[in-house]
Amino acid sequence: MRVVVGRIGRAHGIKGELAVQVRTDEPERRFAPGTALVAGDRTVVVAAARNHSGRLLLRLEGVGDRTAAEALHGRVLEVDVDPDDVPEDDDAYYDHQLVGLRVHDHAGTDVGVVADVLHLPEQDLLSLDLDAGARGVLVPFVVALVPDVDLGAGHVTLADVPGLLDPDAQAVAEPERAAGGADA
Repeated sequence: MRVVVGRIGRAHGIKGELAVQVRTDEPERRFAPGTALVAGDRTVVVAAARNHSGRLLLRLEGVGDRTAAEALHGRVLEVDVDPDDVPEDDDAYYDHQLVGLRVHDHAGTDVGVVADVLHLPEQDLLSLDLDAGARGVLVPFVVALVPDVDLGAGHVTLADVPGLLDPDAQAVAEPERAAGGADA
């Protein structure tokens, strides 16, 4: 099974280093020298990794100049993991562990299912399919809104936040942000 661990950003310098937008809670493990990563249609091997001004920079085997590095810009980096493997951090989850979990509201009522996990630059979002037949909703995957993830019981629990499961409330909030509203 493949797990997304990052996205290749811009080339750094002229020797083929790449900036990486990290999408894992285990960067030391996932970007260790010798690690094989899947980058689209090809497999690359980490030659070296270092932190530079708060960014992860990678040097990949066979990527020796800026031109070769620029050709990889924007590619998603994935690693193959055993489906039974669990993250080292107790509060970290792989997407495949979350997708399919039932969703309970704050009162314990079953309201839907986790359909997908979206990895955005700001934060991860849970895409929820609601049982009520409404459009799906997106919920930021943060403790304040998703205080409980119980893999053994097969569900996540949402906080008591008015409008959290209302797709129409989410649709209204987006134009307000774009216009520089209070939530901007």
